[in-house]
Amino acid sequence: MTTVYSGYKKMFDTIVAALTSVMVLITPALALQAPSDSNDFHTLSDYIRYALLNNPEVESYFQGWKAALEQVPQAKALDDPKFTYSYFVEEVETRVGPQRQKFGIMQVFPWFGEIEARGDAATAKANAAGQRYETAKLKLFQQVKDAYYEFAYLATAIDIAKENLELLKHFEEVARTKYRASTATHPDIIRAQMELARLEDILKSLEKLKEPTVARLNSILNRKSDTELPWPSKEQPIEIELNRKVIIEQLITANPELAELNWEVEAAKAEVELAKKKFYPDIGVGVDWIQTDSAMSTGVRDSGKDPVVLMFSMNIPLWHDSYKAAERQAQANVSKYQRQKIDKQNKTIFQALQVIYDIEDSKRKMDLYGNVLVSKSEELVQSSESAYRAGTIDFLSLIDAQRMLLKYQLNYHRALTDNQQNIAKLEALTGQQI
Repeated sequence: MTTVYSGYKKMFDTIVAALTSVMVLITPALALQAPSDSNDFHTLSDYIRYALLNNPEVESYFQGWKAALEQVPQAKALDDPKFTYSYFVEEVETRVGPQRQKFGIMQVFPWFGEIEARGDAATAKANAAGQRYETAKLKLFQQVKDAYYEFAYLATAIDIAKENLELLKHFEEVARTKYRASTATHPDIIRAQMELARLEDILKSLEKLKEPTVARLNSILNRKSDTELPWPSKEQPIEIELNRKVIIEQLITANPELAELNWEVEAAKAEVELAKKKFYPDIGVGVDWIQTDSAMSTGVRDSGKDPVVLMFSMNIPLWHDSYKAAERQAQANVSKYQRQKIDKQNKTIFQALQVIYDIEDSKRKMDLYGNVLVSKSEELVQSSESAYRAGTIDFLSLIDAQRMLLKYQLNYHRALTDNQQNIAKLEALTGQQI
């Protein structure tokens, strides 16, 4: 257990050093408050770095881990030695001389193995706190990614809406040209204008959505909600292959919440051993020194010699019912954490399998929309425009083709965003980058 504590202590010191180095390298404005230039954020890694340095929840877990680590040396320490002083109001006359005052010091030693059990319990608690910090970091990363990908989707959706708005304006001009040539009716122009109004409303709704979307990101970054953020840069989707068996194995071994419960079990077991030690006494060892003046009579052997007394003490473990209750309580805590771990593992595996399904389902939709439906709907729009110009289809068919294109374009990017967000969820569950 001591070796594991030392490893976590080194890890803690390494993290502190790394964070300190980053704080030195970056500007104080970035480290402690919102950047003066909102364009400082360009990529997802920029958001993650800033959130890790400034998110108060993660910082609180980090400080909790730091506090738990400092508890270990306290648990391994002996109680302070006790110093006593006595002054004889009336001198005690002895053969060798009168005694004036007495000094004493005593150190109490717990029963064999009690300090080790205390240290093991504190070390396990510190390791559990470290895993809570890791859990908080992973959840923060997921929150940042989820909000960032949603922000990126919004940017793309606005661009798509604008492109379709321009396309509809082009269709309206086509209808006007045909109307002037008496090859189309006035209702075609009205339908184009109605569709333009509908799409302009969709575009306004998307543009208004930027404010709460940015506020969500700013809340994670610990910035003012109305602080401006630039639109995310466009990134290529990540192609991944999922192996269910490998992912479940990674989850069981690397999920920090499961690791935290493992350490809670170890801490509870150490507390069982600690409770058993209460049945044994603590031993005190001390020394008393009595100041003695010279004897009144001359020629007295050992006149004025200060006596030194070796002292032993022992408490009496008398209240066995209390000690047994403490042991039963510790055993119950072991059972509690063991069952919590089983329940957490079952639920986490289920969550992982559900997320894997969502990733694969969104990937299938990405392939469907990206490779088939979007390209086919673009082709349909082009052919429908040619057919409308030739008078072989009505304007409603052209509008339907445009609506279908808009729908499939948005559906593709929605599936892409869902895919990226679900990958982030899986990374948070497995504790590793996919």
